[in-house]
Amino acid sequence: MNMSTGGVVRLGRMRRKTRMIGAWVAGCMALAWPMISQAEEAKPNITPAPTVAVSEEPLASLARPEYAISLYGDLKYGPEFTHFDYVNPDAPKGGTLLDSSTGSFDTLNPFILKGDAAIGLGLMYDTLLVQSMDEPFSEYGLVAQKVEVPQDRSYATFFINPAARFSDDTRITADDVIFSFNTLIEKGNPTYRQYYASVDHLEKLDDLTVKFVFKPGDNLELPLILGDIPVLPAHYWKDKDFSKTTFDIPVGSGPYMIKDFEPGRHITYVRNKNYWAKDVPSVKGMYNFDTIRYDYYRDLDVERQAFFAGEYYYRGEFSSREWATGYDKPPVRNGNIKKDLIPNHQPRGMQGFIMNARRPLFADHRVRRALQYAMDFQWLNRAMFYGAYQRTDSYFVNSELAATGLPHGEELDILNKFRDKLPPDLFTKPYSLPDYDQENGRRKALREAMTLLNDAGWELRDQKLVNKKTGEPFRFSLMLRQPGFEKIALMMQTRLRQLGIEMDFRLIDSGQWINRLQSYDFDMTSFWWQQSLSPGNEQRFYWSSAAADQPGSRNFAGIKDPVVDQIIDLVISASNRDSLVQRTRALDRVLLWGDYTIPQWYQPADRLAYWNIFGRPSVVPTKGNSMMTWWIDPDKSKKLGKGGY
Repeated sequence: MNMSTGGVVRLGRMRRKTRMIGAWVAGCMALAWPMISQAEEAKPNITPAPTVAVSEEPLASLARPEYAISLYGDLKYGPEFTHFDYVNPDAPKGGTLLDSSTGSFDTLNPFILKGDAAIGLGLMYDTLLVQSMDEPFSEYGLVAQKVEVPQDRSYATFFINPAARFSDDTRITADDVIFSFNTLIEKGNPTYRQYYASVDHLEKLDDLTVKFVFKPGDNLELPLILGDIPVLPAHYWKDKDFSKTTFDIPVGSGPYMIKDFEPGRHITYVRNKNYWAKDVPSVKGMYNFDTIRYDYYRDLDVERQAFFAGEYYYRGEFSSREWATGYDKPPVRNGNIKKDLIPNHQPRGMQGFIMNARRPLFADHRVRRALQYAMDFQWLNRAMFYGAYQRTDSYFVNSELAATGLPHGEELDILNKFRDKLPPDLFTKPYSLPDYDQENGRRKALREAMTLLNDAGWELRDQKLVNKKTGEPFRFSLMLRQPGFEKIALMMQTRLRQLGIEMDFRLIDSGQWINRLQSYDFDMTSFWWQQSLSPGNEQRFYWSSAAADQPGSRNFAGIKDPVVDQIIDLVISASNRDSLVQRTRALDRVLLWGDYTIPQWYQPADRLAYWNIFGRPSVVPTKGNSMMTWWIDPDKSKKLGKGGY
């Protein structure tokens, strides 16, 4: 989400089986047999019965195992595909990738709420299926070589590849899948429990086959969600407490194993040369580095300078100022370091300052709307961002899922059902954010903000905003973990003082920030909700009333709105892509008009800088670049003396 992570489910092209027809015919023959015997004695004149048209609808519940599943429509890749288009199947294996991370870590268990897990642990675990990066939501076989889902979506059966092995060469079985599911929902991060809540029970059909039976409902993406289950070794965890943090190196199921680590400083992964799935089509051409090492840095500037010194080889740059001015270095000028803007067509999600609506100060929507005027984005973009960003104005910005203009079509039909519970302006005005650049923009902004605050029970006394009834001043704290945000906080502090509001801000370390965020112990902080092209169950963890009181969920804003809850259910149950888009726009619009965040900004491309030692595929998938499709070029590596050759 870092904890990272979406309708009719079609198994490729669903083929109807004929065995029910066969059974029906056999049953008719059995009933007819004694009648035929009597007829031989009486020899009556028999008039043939008219042909009866047999509807195939009763066959709809039948299914057959398929190599892949898709949420909507046909799959891009057929059953004979050998690799995804966005990989190089002939990429050389070898070399060393040095990478970095910010902060620290205190556990090697990434599946629980406790602790700050080391980066890269996902490389150790395979999932039942693998998501395609160039389709909205399709998955192809990995640990499960096939999956069976009926058209009524009442269950999903996964057929484990007989070749599947853990890193200690133990065979992966149905017992491991069942253990993984039960352990995650019982002892893992609470989000797993909610994510898999629509599973009624599991059935072990044999040593390599597991059936997930679903509760009644329209949770159409559930088979694909289950395809994302990480497969954990039951034999390894048998005598260990899964709920605790640990520095014991675990047995995994994925392409990499931990070689060594020093808590909070570095961790190194080595490619499993005996990885059972290296030639499976869904991973062919990926995981090409023999060694991957992550070094941890406490200071972003130190981390950046370490990159120029060649201490690590690849970085995504999130500072527009540094991208514009900080890369005028010798290795960049001489071509040893490359800078690229790689387009990203994935929804950029919502990055913003969250107002914790659990706090009485932010419980009133009028107050949250008034605080939108704390952000002078136009000035920030000119003065600090070098004009590099666009304003985030949607929870699904940079995609067709974003609500724009006025609601219409199915979106309007949905919103009309809740008209008496929604702001009237939602139906007549596009959602907009303050624009200080318009004529008299600042004066208008302050006037509108003060009007909202007065209506909410606040007034100015001696240049301080106080509660009309209690006299308590309007004061809150902004919790930060990124040093670069301090300058932005100063700008907001200045704007808010013009309203008589006192905003303090404090920079804290990553571990403390995570703990306070997960326990909702903050007034305001900054967060980025990432989104996919196929939103679904995860929306419950982000915005639902149930998630608001659940520690570890991502409903950091404390949203408790029955309208949001019902629209989330509609998103999850959308029967086709068009309906999903319309329903997601309705959800987006209601969230925007709730003003739970002060939206920040986004860049519709990834800023990447890397030492010129890599090869990479010519195709960038719709969902953006993945470093695990790159490889070390031996000739380039030898030339620069970096990369392990």
